[in-house]
Amino acid sequence: MSRSDQELLAEVQPMAGFNNPLTYGYSLKLAPLVQVGSIVKIPLGPRRILGVVFSLNPKEKPDPSKLKFISSVVQEEQALSTELISLARWMTTYYSSSMENVLECMIPAAIRDGMQAKTERTLILTSKGINGSSIDLSRAPKQKILLDFLKRKNGQVTMSSALKELKLTESVATGLVHKGFAEIGAEVVERKAYDDEFEDFQGKVRSEITLTPQQSNAAKEIIADLKNKQFGVRLLLGVTGSGKTEVYLEAMKQVLEKGGGVLFLVPEVSLAPQTVSRIRHYFSESGEEVVVWHSHLSAGERLDAWRNLSSGKARIAVGARSAVFAPIHNLRLIVVDEEHESAYKQEDSPRYHGRDVAVYRSMLNQATCVLGSATPSMETLRNVEKNKYLESRLDSRIDGRELPLVHIVDMRREAQRERTPPILSQPLVESLRQRYADREQSILFLNRRGFNTTMLCPDCGYVEQCKDCSIALTFHRTDGFLKCHLCGYRKTAPMICPSCQSLNIRKKGHGTQRIEDLVSSLMPKRAKVVRVDADMAYRKNALRSTLQDFRRGKIDVLVGTQMIAKGLDFPNVTLVGVIDADLPLRMEDFRASERAFQLLVQVAGRAGRGDRAGEVYVQSYAPHSSSIQFARKSDLRGFVEEEMELRRELGYPPFRSLIRHLFRGRSSEKTAFYTQQWANSLNENPIVGLSVRGPAPAPIEKMKGFYRHHLFYFTNEVSKVVRELEERRRLFPLDREIHDILDVDAQQIH
Repeated sequence: MSRSDQELLAEVQPMAGFNNPLTYGYSLKLAPLVQVGSIVKIPLGPRRILGVVFSLNPKEKPDPSKLKFISSVVQEEQALSTELISLARWMTTYYSSSMENVLECMIPAAIRDGMQAKTERTLILTSKGINGSSIDLSRAPKQKILLDFLKRKNGQVTMSSALKELKLTESVATGLVHKGFAEIGAEVVERKAYDDEFEDFQGKVRSEITLTPQQSNAAKEIIADLKNKQFGVRLLLGVTGSGKTEVYLEAMKQVLEKGGGVLFLVPEVSLAPQTVSRIRHYFSESGEEVVVWHSHLSAGERLDAWRNLSSGKARIAVGARSAVFAPIHNLRLIVVDEEHESAYKQEDSPRYHGRDVAVYRSMLNQATCVLGSATPSMETLRNVEKNKYLESRLDSRIDGRELPLVHIVDMRREAQRERTPPILSQPLVESLRQRYADREQSILFLNRRGFNTTMLCPDCGYVEQCKDCSIALTFHRTDGFLKCHLCGYRKTAPMICPSCQSLNIRKKGHGTQRIEDLVSSLMPKRAKVVRVDADMAYRKNALRSTLQDFRRGKIDVLVGTQMIAKGLDFPNVTLVGVIDADLPLRMEDFRASERAFQLLVQVAGRAGRGDRAGEVYVQSYAPHSSSIQFARKSDLRGFVEEEMELRRELGYPPFRSLIRHLFRGRSSEKTAFYTQQWANSLNENPIVGLSVRGPAPAPIEKMKGFYRHHLFYFTNEVSKVVRELEERRRLFPLDREIHDILDVDAQQIH
């Protein structure tokens, strides 16, 4: 090994259980390819594993006799920028996650695996083909046809398209190549997600937007933030249908004109196609590439998206939670639409919150972060109150459109009129029929999929439950199975009660499948009713196709879960029905009221977004609930004042941060024992600045075969507390059969 070789050192972060980088050498041959952010293969023990170069020329020099060398470079392009590496380091400490999990989240599998761009064979004219005589082809008329076609196509075509169009076989092309008239080349084929999306999109925006005075003021405020070229966060608080997207687009235009990049986050994959379509149309004249980035893309689509962004070919990325890590050059603006949505929180390690990571990434880039919502989270509103975030408001709908008229239907009274409690109230049914007669569309919302919620024996009280989770199984009529929505377990629905052998066992409750069937039976035969939920959306593009059909007017009534509750813009929808408005309020979660209010306002906001007025029917057995009453009037201020006062008294977020500590194991007794032992250790030796509540069984005590107990920590110093907790976890004698998880800023308490 030469002296120059010895000086070529790099700190490489292994993607295999190490939270700190190790020093490796690399050869002069690899020197042009090894850079900060490169994915490399390194020796670790007997294995060859992946690693990411975190820095070059580290100050501390290793023992030359123990130095190991980088084997190869997996991707020539830089996989992570220095800013994303800094983000990864922060995430490991703040969210108590391993560096391996963070890097796997940041770098798509296709990139880590060294997947290459897709290529397709091409036919290219040679000089003989251009200038030579075609007499040699007098006895090969098909080859002459192909040669003439090549000339008309400027001398190069993809082989598959040429042969398909001319209805020729590959042997014809091979013959032409053999005679020297053409040669075979290769062309990179780009897989562009949603390239065909919403050709007839009714909500298309013009390349030149006429903004309302409020929109114009909001856009000017964001643009002023951008001109400062300093980190800042601004809440764009706008009622549903107020035109927040137009404001985003105006700000994006300013960023792109200055050579910057834009990241646009949406909470659900279902919202990505609509957003991508609007942005592509708006920037169609300037030719800006818009890249889609989310977990539902194929490996090839993710690879092409990554290559376009990392090369600088594309400067706009649109996607769900994982898009927050998109490799955008010169990132100047991050938009987090519907920032209040819990879907931004990752439930598996690393348990990050997409909105908060977006804010931190904006800080690293000295960029502007815009948080948009009609119903902001308590945390965001608290940051506005403390002047950490700025605020812009859109208080009215565009074109002076009125907010929909909201009717609260007291289902207690409806039940008194019927022998059995009805699923759909009479006013809602009559309105559905009238909207169909008027050629208008309707949306029915129920955040519960399946046909029936339970199978119950009225004689002995037996309920069919999942064998691995402590929840009731849901009956799905499409395949006749009882299913668990947590672990996927399924079984055939019994004909008799397994407990008392009664024949009276019956299906109880209702889900989206049953609503779909019921509405179909109540509407005229020609009316088309379609359901949107996780059961139908598992097939690729099924959700996109359904939403396209609904937008085009091919569907009259859309029945769905939270997938259709936010962000979607359907101008012909004039009626929204909320089937069970009390459902969110029955959750064992201190955020239940907040989520109920947000959900009702957002669902109601899907109505009346076009030229026709909208109506909303909210069915409730608790119509006087404050969440429902505030939502009825879209009274955000009133709800926030009441909810903030309650949170302040209890010391709940946003006044303190929440950390959930979950213990799980196969044995209920052992899990409970070690959870209590841990709690005892904290009581005996308290952590300064930490308030502990619990332990207690989780609301769903058993999930996927594991029993679960948890504690809650409240603090104003998350990073400090997490470090202390991690240190104590390392010293705590936890049984190897028991696993514990720290969930910082926990959103789902189930």
